[in-house]
Amino acid sequence: MNFKAITLGLAVASVATLSLAKPVAYQIDPGHSATVFSWSHFGFSTPYANFSDIQGTINVDNEKPANSSVNVIIPVSSINTNVKALDEHIQSAEFFDAAKYPNITFKSTKVQALGKNKYKITGDLTVKGVTKPVVLDAMLNKQAVHPMTKLQTVGFNATTSFNRSAFGIGGYVPNVGDKITVNITTEASVPAKK
Repeated sequence: MNFKAITLGLAVASVATLSLAKPVAYQIDPGHSATVFSWSHFGFSTPYANFSDIQGTINVDNEKPANSSVNVIIPVSSINTNVKALDEHIQSAEFFDAAKYPNITFKSTKVQALGKNKYKITGDLTVKGVTKPVVLDAMLNKQAVHPMTKLQTVGFNATTSFNRSAFGIGGYVPNVGDKITVNITTEASVPAKK
């Protein structure tokens, strides 16, 4: 029996298996995910609003983070400023035009691991039919089996900023700030096998 040949064969098989391994797909949990954004209001205050009902997938490759990806859909109708009239105004044609463009989407194009659970996620953000590149500064909070659902789960926080006028939403600039600051938090789990 040629033990060297067997060992070499097992090594080749192991490498082949690793090379065929795919990123693990985590489905975003809308109930534990939020996109909170803020802007300057005439320099007097910094209002906050939230998008909810976020849908999408986070594909995680722990061995090769560059193979990871993010694909998110955010319904404009989910906006909550805590002022009903403002919610309706923001959804109007003057701003998001939700009737014509009901969703905001983000699709990653590059994921970079920076160490210490920090990541730089570059992607295409589409708002009101306009697509522009943005960069998310992301932090992996935790990756483990969720104690309640018993599903493999990941949790991230992320931040970004951009000028809303670049997406055709420039109403009242500069009195109402052009720069939008976004804070994201999300949990995502591997779906249970049926």
